[in-house]
Amino acid sequence: MPQVSLFLYIFGSVFIVSLISVLGIFALSVKTEVINKVLVYLVSFSAGALFGDVFFHLFPEVTAEHGFTLSVSISVLAGIVLMFMVEKFVHWRHCHHTNHDGDHQKIHPFAIMNLIGDAFHNILDGLIIAASYLVSLPVGIATTIAVILHEVPQEIGDFGVLIHGGFSKKQAVVFNFLTALTAFLGACIAIVMAAYVDGITTYLVPLSAGAFIYIAGSDLIPELHKETEFEKTLLQFFAFIGGMVVMSLLLFLG
Repeated sequence: MPQVSLFLYIFGSVFIVSLISVLGIFALSVKTEVINKVLVYLVSFSAGALFGDVFFHLFPEVTAEHGFTLSVSISVLAGIVLMFMVEKFVHWRHCHHTNHDGDHQKIHPFAIMNLIGDAFHNILDGLIIAASYLVSLPVGIATTIAVILHEVPQEIGDFGVLIHGGFSKKQAVVFNFLTALTAFLGACIAIVMAAYVDGITTYLVPLSAGAFIYIAGSDLIPELHKETEFEKTLLQFFAFIGGMVVMSLLLFLG
């Protein structure tokens, strides 16, 4: 693929993912019950898509040339550990969270911590997207879709956190979007590393896979287990499988 076209795909995809940060403002006009009904199945679909991207696209591509080496295993574990650290950092904001007076004019520290954690998370998203496109166009597209699917419920939740933390609706949209733009920094880091380090995708792609495994297994699936009603559980299962099926169909892009 020509370098200009590659950059267009990378930064175009990152921009689309960044736009998801403004979805929260639309969620405010929808009843909470409706949002919850939709999100629970989107989370299921997203979890399946993340696993599908890992096992249908990322692993096969990175192991095709060199095999499943020790460096690949270490990179996967590094991705898991990295996401664990980010999660611990973000969840730390809840430790001193007290907001019993209903004062939304004061910006609470946990809201600031949420923005910082999101910025770092989005840098990783940009890194993951760029690294995937550096492997191939189909892998890049599949990974972008997987990122988009898990970003939708996350961004809606983050928007609610910012409102609860004292930001106005306008401030929440602006700051959430600004943190989303840090994904461009992650993409630039991946591109620069690829230019100066030979075979960097051999490390970045499995690192991305580890991050996706962590997000799907640690963040999304536990949410699904909160639903115990049989009919809804069955629908979640089909949505979960559906995410994997979509990722498998993207194999035909190549």
